[in-house]
Amino acid sequence: MKGIIISAEDISVSGELNDTFTAQKIWEALPLEGTAKTWGDEIYFETPLVIEQEQEARADVEVGDLGYWPPGNAICIFFGPTPASTGEDPRAASPVNIFGSAKGNATRFRAVQGGATVQIGRSDKEQG
Repeated sequence: MKGIIISAEDISVSGELNDTFTAQKIWEALPLEGTAKTWGDEIYFETPLVIEQEQEARADVEVGDLGYWPPGNAICIFFGPTPASTGEDPRAASPVNIFGSAKGNATRFRAVQGGATVQIGRSDKEQG
């Protein structure tokens, strides 16, 4: 697994990328930076990446999932219910390509306000 660090304001959470086409494209583009937008307990930001929706894309996600949202060319960090949720689990506005997960406490991102700078970079350590 490839390790990453997700940072916004004074919050930093480690994560790892999975073994998908989207994850590889994101890894190649790191570091990425954008302006946070919030949608319930989700932060997302636009990127210059254009990646098609993968066959495994889904709207039902889990706390800590990292997704790429093809309609907005955006990276999404899920840490709780969104306006599309029907319960306590996050739900994307439409299917996202899951490319990894936060390994730290993703709910810490609740403190991040819209307009903050979000950065994703490579970790110094790669996971086994």
